[in-house]
Amino acid sequence: MQKRVLKIGLPKGSLQEATFKYFAKAGFHFSVNARSYFSSSDDEELEGILIRAQEIATYVQDGVFDIGVTGKDWILETEADVIEVVDLLYAKQSLRPIKWVLAVPENSSIQRPEDLQGKRIATEVVNLTKKYLKEKNIQAEVEFSWGATEVKAPLLVDAIVEATETGSSLRANALRIVDTILVSTTRLIANKQSWNDPWKREKIENLVVLLQGAIQAEQKVGLKMNIEKSKLDALVKILPAMKTPTISHLYDPNWMAVEIVVEERTVRDLIPQLRRAGATDIIEYPLNKVIP
Repeated sequence: MQKRVLKIGLPKGSLQEATFKYFAKAGFHFSVNARSYFSSSDDEELEGILIRAQEIATYVQDGVFDIGVTGKDWILETEADVIEVVDLLYAKQSLRPIKWVLAVPENSSIQRPEDLQGKRIATEVVNLTKKYLKEKNIQAEVEFSWGATEVKAPLLVDAIVEATETGSSLRANALRIVDTILVSTTRLIANKQSWNDPWKREKIENLVVLLQGAIQAEQKVGLKMNIEKSKLDALVKILPAMKTPTISHLYDPNWMAVEIVVEERTVRDLIPQLRRAGATDIIEYPLNKVIP
């Protein structure tokens, strides 16, 4: 019997590190030679190929890949006809979405989108930008940018449309944002025929559950602690657990063990509160996956 394989398009470049990280936390480890675009996996049913995120949606649509990881922006830009299986909610630097913004030099006279009438704009997302201008009834020239878009205004163009996650690159190039064209997050997409294949559909859905669990766990930690039974109710009232804490008896009938999952950013304030409430033997530990 021929081995079944799910072909996946993995984004090379800015999304690569984050994608490999979350797949690894989900239990799927990919590795790639520095000179190769073919990625090996510890799951013999997964076959990965590294390619630019801009191209993945088209290749998934055409069936070259069964599934792929790319941004919502590139799905819209290429007008690919694919199944958007899940929003993975991560970007190249953080869990924040990517924004495609209209930006101009700080000293530009352009203050609003309408001021772009008759102007020249450089961007990598030509179709998205043209659609944006059409919706606002603005006539402007849009040219494709091969890269280094931030440095083109004002010498080569009047404005740019560029992706930003933190805005630091725009500020470094003395640019200010006039408007946001699109907010984009990372998506796992599927070819329509692959999605209708029972074996591939189950494989994809299993992968999604584990990926979502890995992302859910990214900014959370587990806390374990012991508390005297007489102080338990007071402690529970201050616990910001996802649902309700796990509570179990210790060998000493006067003591209880409590376990919770919380946002990591809250721990520095929470642990002193727990101590004051009588908690002892507090242990903080990292999480790989959180499956609701």
